[in-house]
Amino acid sequence: MNPSQVLWEKGDFTRIAASMRESGEALVQRIGIKQEIKVLDLGCGDGTTAIPEAKLGADVLGVDIARNLVEAGNKRAADAGLTNIKFQEGDAANLQEVPDKSFDLVVSIFGAMFAPKPFDVAKEMVRVTKPAGRIVMGNWIPNDPTLVAQILKISSAYTPPPPEGFVSPMTWGIESNVIERFTAAGVPADKISFDRDTFVFNYNGTPSAFVDEFRKYYGPTMNAFEAAEKSGRAADLQKELEELFNAQNKSRDPNRTSIPATFLRVTAAI
Repeated sequence: MNPSQVLWEKGDFTRIAASMRESGEALVQRIGIKQEIKVLDLGCGDGTTAIPEAKLGADVLGVDIARNLVEAGNKRAADAGLTNIKFQEGDAANLQEVPDKSFDLVVSIFGAMFAPKPFDVAKEMVRVTKPAGRIVMGNWIPNDPTLVAQILKISSAYTPPPPEGFVSPMTWGIESNVIERFTAAGVPADKISFDRDTFVFNYNGTPSAFVDEFRKYYGPTMNAFEAAEKSGRAADLQKELEELFNAQNKSRDPNRTSIPATFLRVTAAI
């Protein structure tokens, strides 16, 4: 099985995605969705941005490597009575079932960045976008002081080194790498633009309880705890993450958690 599939089918990412709903809807409002445009939402999870896109009238295809998230997305769409969206399994680096030049807008918010073979990912996104269409990515930024980059940085200190040839997903948060990948896929550098944007995680519980959600349900953190337990360092990892979550929590309600995270928003005009 594809290692990415193993990672994202581990646990239950829908538990984390629940804290991302409000920011997902707000981001979709900012990127400009028009009725009846065709949107591909790549690495869509259970529809954090795909469902809001469909609610605004777009014709949406959500593609994700994790079968459990595809199933969850289709259920969310059905529960919402949406007939203009469907979710299906697929690999961002090889969209073999998606025809050339078939989407007005390709969106990938913290999705395609985690697929291996980033040059193939860029090539596929460009291939399936119509002329005069757009690609919009949201990518976490390496060494950024805010939440997600720090979760991944802390977790990496407890896990074995990655295999030879592994390309960190965080490299998608470096502008020069993004330009290199999209220009290799045929997009002129002056058609690629960048903005710093913010996603807020809103959780109905304490920061420590939110850490437990990541420990139980978020693949990368689950792997870090499994490795830490083998080396007798799980308590250290728990402590580091609780300190991080508590320090970054902006909520004044002791029973709620609200943590902003900075990301790089990429727009490529095709």
